[in-house]
Amino acid sequence: MGTFNYQGEQFLLDGQPIRIISGAIHYFRVVPEYWRDRLLKLKACGFNTVETYVAWNLHEPREGEFRFDGLADIEQFIQIAADVGLLVIVRPSPYICAEWEFGGMPAWLLADSNMRLRCFHQPFLDKVDAYYDVLLPKFKPLLYTNGGPIIAMQIENEYGSYGNDKKYLEYLKTSMQSRGIDVLLFTSDGPEDAMLQGGMVDGVLETVNFGSRPAEAFAKLREYQSDKPLMCMEFWNGWFDHWGEQHHTRDEADVAKVFQEMLEANASVNFYMFHGGTNFGFYNGANNPKYEPTITSYDYDVLLSESGDPTPKFYAVRSVIEQYEKLDPLVLPDPIKKQAYGTIQMTEWTGLFDQLDALGTKTQSAYPETMEKLGQDYGFILYKTHVTGPRGKTNLTLQDVRDRAIVYLDNRYIGVIERDREELQELELEIPASGAQLSILVENLGRTNYGRFLKDCKGITEGVRLGYQFLFDWEIYTLPLDNLHSLSFEPGNGQETASEEGGAAQPVFYKGILTIDETADTFMNMSGWTKGVVYVNGFNLGRYWERGPQQTLYIPAPLLKVGDNEITIFELHGAQQLSVEFEDTARLG
Repeated sequence: MGTFNYQGEQFLLDGQPIRIISGAIHYFRVVPEYWRDRLLKLKACGFNTVETYVAWNLHEPREGEFRFDGLADIEQFIQIAADVGLLVIVRPSPYICAEWEFGGMPAWLLADSNMRLRCFHQPFLDKVDAYYDVLLPKFKPLLYTNGGPIIAMQIENEYGSYGNDKKYLEYLKTSMQSRGIDVLLFTSDGPEDAMLQGGMVDGVLETVNFGSRPAEAFAKLREYQSDKPLMCMEFWNGWFDHWGEQHHTRDEADVAKVFQEMLEANASVNFYMFHGGTNFGFYNGANNPKYEPTITSYDYDVLLSESGDPTPKFYAVRSVIEQYEKLDPLVLPDPIKKQAYGTIQMTEWTGLFDQLDALGTKTQSAYPETMEKLGQDYGFILYKTHVTGPRGKTNLTLQDVRDRAIVYLDNRYIGVIERDREELQELELEIPASGAQLSILVENLGRTNYGRFLKDCKGITEGVRLGYQFLFDWEIYTLPLDNLHSLSFEPGNGQETASEEGGAAQPVFYKGILTIDETADTFMNMSGWTKGVVYVNGFNLGRYWERGPQQTLYIPAPLLKVGDNEITIFELHGAQQLSVEFEDTARLG
């Protein structure tokens, strides 16, 4: 039976002093075939621990239906970490932030209009308990106290940035302990008075999160916790990107300097991130109060790139560690091959409006319902109604749309209404005497993952007005786009769907074939395409958007196969050319 605890300001592993030098790698952002490669590189850099969040929405996508396979096989990830000689910190709190959809909480929580999140609200706690009943027993044999690698677990994440419900925090603490979690428990918060006051729990180690000025952060922590080890649980050595921003970077010399200051203070450190990875599928989160969705790449400008290559920060950080710890000579796994496969043409197509019955479930409703009320988590939702005429030029208002709507009148593109963009709030319609069919396709761009607007239902949440009049009697199609196997394609390019108004008459699925002799990592350049989603052999790779900053989508080699690979692009607005190029270098802006 091993022990990890602390005495005064010193962590102890089996009674011997230890400094935790940890790096974050999220198993759910890396294909399982590459877990060992990334963990070996973490070990080679001089780290002794890996840290990961646990994404509730990945493991319980439907209430009561659990999955722990593929990207969700967290037990295998932890076992590989142990095999390469790493300790493990696990953060399985109901909420994780992580720039991950809804902060890791499952969308079905929002089907209950009365649900209260992250507080002592029994319906919420009941859902957490049902999840923990399945999740936590999986960790029990992997705990350090049972001979496994897990030395510590988090009960909630940056809770002081959200609330101050100590009864809730105590409940989570007891929930873990009563299910056999007997390793060190901790919380992590920003180094500010309100955050520490709200987020700390009696009998639980507090850690702090920051990117700079460690002396100030640790001094503030000591005001509240004077006799325990110092630890930065999230050292933000890079940053993430929103659509429409510049790509964030940070100089490696600055990162090394701040890291060294923490080591000089005898602190332990967890790098957030060591390796960022990718927000595959529709799992990217978003920030508020101005709504800003996160891009598909989670490169984060850290020690390993999105595709797992050591960056200058890797070597700068290792040089700092060498001054404090005896390291073996640097030995890295063989580099993973990158391949520029060239250009392919999209040779088949089908329109979304022609495939509604194959892709979605239809509901009749007097008023627009949200995704959550209809049992949908991610993707798109289509609202259709007939509007009587004649009506002169009148403003169409969506009250209120989450997050981005494309409006069509008799399948003619009218324009876009987008949440929190003042210039895209209303559209002008004119209805002929015969009336017209109004169609509104709404995209969930990612639920809010941080702050006071977590309760972020998707679709049209209130109603649709034409002038002063609310429109009723809707036909609604849920379009999660989680399985495209039922699509029927036809040869050609679908150019007849083009519209003079600058949009397409309907969104289009395009298909092309990438034929290869060997598999390698590659990067799909989406230049010339407007906005949409890419699938590789049925796997949802993620979103692209001409708004940038990223221009390429990373395709790990395990998603490909020797021979023919099916590339499907769901394009919302139309492309300059119906071809894509596969390059050997990422373009992140």
